[in-house]
Amino acid sequence: MKHEGKSKTPGMSDIATLRQRAREHVEKGAITSSYAADRETVLRLLNEALATELVCTLRYRRHFYMAEGVQAEAVKREFLEHAQEEQEHADLLAQRIVQLDGMPNFDPHGLAERSHAEYVECSTLDEMIRENLVAERVAIESYKEMIGYLGHDDPTTKRLLESILAKEEEHAEDLSSMLRVVAARPALKAVPG
Repeated sequence: MKHEGKSKTPGMSDIATLRQRAREHVEKGAITSSYAADRETVLRLLNEALATELVCTLRYRRHFYMAEGVQAEAVKREFLEHAQEEQEHADLLAQRIVQLDGMPNFDPHGLAERSHAEYVECSTLDEMIRENLVAERVAIESYKEMIGYLGHDDPTTKRLLESILAKEEEHAEDLSSMLRVVAARPALKAVPG
């Protein structure tokens, strides 16, 4: 016996209707008629987030290689871990852009302008930690705003951004803890000889 006709659950489509809608505009992939968000705006926001993650990856990598001093080894390991996680975020964002039938923008021209966070080189360990913490705080605010914008219109993108947000908050806490340790330690002064 075929299971067709009205759905027995209020608010749910019957099987025949689901199947029929799935066949409409099949070339659009994941974008079905129930997708309620403004796709072009979502793609723009995701590409801005992608640029932000790429800039953060580059900044963390530079700081990993440039960090020096007594306290640098532990901080360098954290910078490298954060760089790898930021790259993972970029990959997830690029995948979602493609799922939404968009094109991830990896063009290096304009990357810094598309990014919400800045690329700041820094010369001291303290400055590096501070600038990375500022960038994480920018990312946190950006992701919170994007999540609020999406509301219930794109639950898949919203969940992705929420998972990235949780990791950015973890990064900010890591950096804040490091900053308290590094800032509390007085600089070594040369002894006159």
